[in-house]
Amino acid sequence: MKRLFLLVLIIIIGVSGLSAKDYYIYCTAESEDEVALIRFDGKIAHVEKRIPVGVWPVEIEGPHGITVSPDGNYWYLSMAHGIPFGYLYKYKTGTDEMVDRVELGLFPATMQISNATGLIYVVNFNLHGGHDEISTVSIVDPDEMIEIDRVETGIMPHGSRLLNNGLKHYSVAMMSGKLYEIDAMTMELKRTLSTAPNKMNDHSGHNMKQMKMDKMDHKMPPEKPTWVYPHPNDKLLYVVNNGTDNVVEIDVKKWSILRTFKTDKGPYNCEVSRDGKYLVVTYKGAAKTGVWDLKTGKEIAKLKNSRKVTHGVVISPDSRFAFVSVEGVGKQPGAVEVIDLQNLEIVAIAEIGKQAGGITFWKMTD
Repeated sequence: MKRLFLLVLIIIIGVSGLSAKDYYIYCTAESEDEVALIRFDGKIAHVEKRIPVGVWPVEIEGPHGITVSPDGNYWYLSMAHGIPFGYLYKYKTGTDEMVDRVELGLFPATMQISNATGLIYVVNFNLHGGHDEISTVSIVDPDEMIEIDRVETGIMPHGSRLLNNGLKHYSVAMMSGKLYEIDAMTMELKRTLSTAPNKMNDHSGHNMKQMKMDKMDHKMPPEKPTWVYPHPNDKLLYVVNNGTDNVVEIDVKKWSILRTFKTDKGPYNCEVSRDGKYLVVTYKGAAKTGVWDLKTGKEIAKLKNSRKVTHGVVISPDSRFAFVSVEGVGKQPGAVEVIDLQNLEIVAIAEIGKQAGGITFWKMTD
């Protein structure tokens, strides 16, 4: 009996220890020129700090993309609106003090740091460039905060992500309807792929002549891809087609589409849990978030968000919670909503500044 009591006590202590983690997330508020630091204690999402960003006191500079360095010591922020070019900012985690900034292209947006090169790859979305101007990916040394190269890709690039090994960079271009692969080491564009399901693709690689022809005779593709995210095994990619309401699964080696997941209206961002089980997709047009079982290819939950215009998503490293940014409309505050991926329900909401957008994970603590 005593042994049974001790066993139960150990289990209770162990379970309570597992649930006692704190999760820290940074989220941008694009119409406030703020970044919110949020701490989720397993039950309540607390806004720990609202960090003013930018340098112009009377202008909205538009914080958009955000990422944390692999060592957790710095966070980086793209500011879309400049005169005329945007900037990449560097901040110290903990103190959240600005360290440096570097000018990039028109409308720098999403970004990530390579585990292999240590460099930051930032897409220049160029929202104001019309529907026929090919844009670029800026490659930045985060230590010196110097742009060392720009790689030309497509029209309105977005969704900058790297394989987990850091060797290949991927982005999509909304108005080109394509996925782009850059070799992170050589900084060269290697392959392109149409994101349209069941469409013939050029598997041979990159064709500069074809890109110039596309620019001269450009027709807006219906897919309008907005995001790409790699599976933890680095063998698969998931691309969100915002215009045709689907997500396509792509085999990296074969460079072809394997499966198509039909989604709700206006899918925008996605992320795969580190255990490889779940794909979480934000539905910007439906104000909902979907959770997909990647083994079966079925949507196992569709959750209504607290306000309109669902935006970004990041999943905790333990695959336990998904954190979703929801913009709101007009003067309505933005929000970060926490989804329990075991029970498939929204368990907490933190209100932040207007137009909540870019979101990234910082750390977990016991």
